[in-house]
Amino acid sequence: MSYVARDDRPADKADRYAEVETEILAVLDGEPDRVARMATVASMLNDAFPAFFWTGFYVVDPAKGNELVVGPYQGTLGCLRIPFGKGVCGAAAAEGRTQVVPDVHAFPGHIACDSRSASEIVVPVFDADGALIAVFDVDATETGAFDDVDARALEQLLGKVFD
Repeated sequence: MSYVARDDRPADKADRYAEVETEILAVLDGEPDRVARMATVASMLNDAFPAFFWTGFYVVDPAKGNELVVGPYQGTLGCLRIPFGKGVCGAAAAEGRTQVVPDVHAFPGHIACDSRSASEIVVPVFDADGALIAVFDVDATETGAFDDVDARALEQLLGKVFD
């Protein structure tokens, strides 16, 4: 999939990520609240890329420790809770590594929160001490929407936002 620029935005996906990272970090400068940071990241990334149809966080439930609960997001209704190891989000949480899924229908155990989802990327989010605090989930309605460019850029951005 090639990135299609909107307005005066760069046509290259890596360049657009660099630009939006700068914008996000500027907006968040001095903001300590984790929920505000998550809401801002979800909103700004959702607006930055036309292919992003669901963009948001699933937060580790501190009471359970092995379950994610929906956090700030942009898009249609999300799943409320996802156990570690279930679906793409649960796999990212359990394994502690980014999941790039070109076709969610081919992913064993995929959880269909919205049947229009065709591809997905999920990035684990760690705090400054290295503890998993959430996963960042992006869905697209077309297959093959995400690649290594998305993975590297999102990992870098989230590392800066939540360090």
